[in-house]
Amino acid sequence: MANWVIRSRTIAHHLNKKMGSFGILNLSSWNSTSNSFHSSSSTMPLGDNHGRPHAIFGDSSTHFAVRRFKSTEAERVSDTKYINQDGGDQALDFPGGKVEFTSEMNFISESADKRVPCYRVLDDDGELIVSNNFVQVRKEVAIKMYSDMVTLQMMDNIFYEAQRQGRISFYLTTLGEEAINIGSAAALSADDLVLPQYREPGALMWRGFTLQEFANQCLGNKEDKGKARQMPIHYVSKKHNYFAVSSPIATQLPQAVGAAYSLKMEGKNACVATYIGDGGTSEGDFHAAMNFAAVLEAPIIFICRNNGWAISTPIEEQFRSDGIVVRGRAYGIRSIRVDGSDALAVLSAIRTAREMAISEQRPILVEALAYRVGHHSTSDDSTKYRSVNEIEYWKTARNPVNRFRKWIERNGWWSDKDETEHRSSVKKQLLQAIQIAEKTEKPSIEGLFSDVYDHLPSNLQEQEEQVRETIRRHPKDYPSDVPV
Repeated sequence: MANWVIRSRTIAHHLNKKMGSFGILNLSSWNSTSNSFHSSSSTMPLGDNHGRPHAIFGDSSTHFAVRRFKSTEAERVSDTKYINQDGGDQALDFPGGKVEFTSEMNFISESADKRVPCYRVLDDDGELIVSNNFVQVRKEVAIKMYSDMVTLQMMDNIFYEAQRQGRISFYLTTLGEEAINIGSAAALSADDLVLPQYREPGALMWRGFTLQEFANQCLGNKEDKGKARQMPIHYVSKKHNYFAVSSPIATQLPQAVGAAYSLKMEGKNACVATYIGDGGTSEGDFHAAMNFAAVLEAPIIFICRNNGWAISTPIEEQFRSDGIVVRGRAYGIRSIRVDGSDALAVLSAIRTAREMAISEQRPILVEALAYRVGHHSTSDDSTKYRSVNEIEYWKTARNPVNRFRKWIERNGWWSDKDETEHRSSVKKQLLQAIQIAEKTEKPSIEGLFSDVYDHLPSNLQEQEEQVRETIRRHPKDYPSDVPV
């Protein structure tokens, strides 16, 4: 072993005289090459070659042409070979890309001097900010966006009251986050897959899920697409490419990356949009999914609804970073922060993110800032941990629905008459939907045991019969509208 080491050192010393140290580049000769590459690549379309890696070194700092670096095999050298005998700039040829050396001991700051700015299109009064950097919206699309935002808001208010009356067991609202729901949905294609958290019913509404279908799910009757097996607001629709809501936080994120990778492997002209709240980014699944997506270069959009609160935990008690948007760079993911109360800004950001995700085969992170006006759910009283004045300010001064209405009214696309007629129609539809859902028969007991095994095993057959027998012997203890 000793002889092998001595021989290796001798060979290394000889080659160093001929070529320079293993893994160390003399940047005085590298600059000419890198400069010519940089100038020729400056006209290359963004994301060419799917963001394959190239590292460009200048005289004083390292510049990366793209987000990811080509993996190289590590060169084996002795410790004494890390010195460039020419005394010039040096770089370590390490797996993942070449890294420039420095004699300065500098720690990366925990935060930038300024916070990442927030992209917006409309100001608080619904006035268009002077810019052409947004997606133009046709009248028909704008009217549907506003109509769905109003419908979503009304559905939340009426279903919330239905829960308080004991007609629904549980509910949570999207109040304050209507623009994120509808704006993002309007930016996607019907072929794009949606893996929601639980505060995105607007994305499903946009795709054609009816008020009756929403009511059927919340009241758990036999017409529910999920066969009444989940608690209220856990919607699902295969027809609309909307995956089932799952109560455990952030579990949908790694699954969404897998779905996006399958689209990539099949060469589909589509992407995956998955949603998460700011609280969900504290889960390990968020970080696993981000890295998973970056490494596989999956066409996926992570849409984070930063609404300021993870139930009763404010964001300042969750993390010290500048929100969520800065986490993208750590994983090599392109990111943007957007005003989540501005429907046009959300639409523009997600539409552009979709184009990049598909054409460049890359993940995108979008952080949308929108205050959660409602309680976390019907199990929560948010006035216990935040002031009523704070809630009222966001409900009135920065209401996303009111802001978008002002914009379409200025365009001459909406009037007070349209508003009255639409709200009256939606209210009637919602009340009727609840009444029909309440009268619709509940699923059979059989649904508790089916859809797991192809052929029901004997032990489950026995349990099913025991349940039926128990209900028959104690009918007053069980709902009378559940078929036995």
